[in-house]
Amino acid sequence: MKQADLGLNLTTKRTRKREFLGEMERVVPWAALVALITPYAPEGRRGRPPFAVETMLRVHFMQQWFTLSDPAMEEALHDMPLFREFAGLNWDTAVPDETTILRFRRLLEDNKLAPQILALVNELLGAKGLLLRAGTVVDATLIAAPSSTKNASGERDPEMKQSKKGNQWYFGMKAHIGVDADSGLVHTVRGTTGSVNDVVEANSLLHGEEIEAWGDAGYQGAAKRPDAQDGVRWNIAMHPGKRRALDKDNVIDALINKVEKLKAGIRAKVEHPFRVIKRQFGHVKVRYRGLKKNTAQLHTLFALSNLWMVRHKLMVVQA
Repeated sequence: MKQADLGLNLTTKRTRKREFLGEMERVVPWAALVALITPYAPEGRRGRPPFAVETMLRVHFMQQWFTLSDPAMEEALHDMPLFREFAGLNWDTAVPDETTILRFRRLLEDNKLAPQILALVNELLGAKGLLLRAGTVVDATLIAAPSSTKNASGERDPEMKQSKKGNQWYFGMKAHIGVDADSGLVHTVRGTTGSVNDVVEANSLLHGEEIEAWGDAGYQGAAKRPDAQDGVRWNIAMHPGKRRALDKDNVIDALINKVEKLKAGIRAKVEHPFRVIKRQFGHVKVRYRGLKKNTAQLHTLFALSNLWMVRHKLMVVQA
């Protein structure tokens, strides 16, 4: 059914989705990203003409923003005028099917373009003075994976592992990130199995220009590891038990507690990107099997979360 058949003008209502896509339309560096991907895209000399790179990139980003699988994305393009409009598709033009959407994602994965998308976004944000390089906050979060064996292989994903947090066990992977201590924007992403200890990845999350680095109590010993970088001072949180044992009436203990509060205030910035991808974008479970595919998706998600977090500043600059 065409939009006109409904007898309604569905494009005038400023819904939350429309407002969101309108903002991302303005802040995503489309031209630069298309230039990055185009050399790897098929030329279409045989078979049906390929869809434009920008169209497929817009479709791919909508999948990240609205947690859509390949089949669900194809259906949404058929059902939702707003999504077709954002992708630059008319009602009388073809729509990418789920196989085409899958092939574009694999093109990004096979050519390691997702980390380059994050790097390109950060380069542009740095040029606008929105991403500094003086300090890094590191942290990790668990991303759940299906624990069921009711699948084609009859087994769990072998690259996902159990991890214990508090008194509860989780099955899945970990997303480790390094965040700019000033802006809270993500500059480095690492994906590992859920069983990898946070401190193991601590130094791999630094970009190399830091003076200071911050982490929670799980990063104790980061400065003493073999891959520790010279010239970086680690500010690691005290173990909660030791902090609770501090005597608030003791001058020295009170000063230590005050320093811990200052550290916590800086570390809090690392939680913002996690909140965006989990709450704003709805990424609470892995979508694919294997670390490679899921880590590539994390790079894209954090590139988009960076743009989302500074969208108002970018739109002011553009005005």
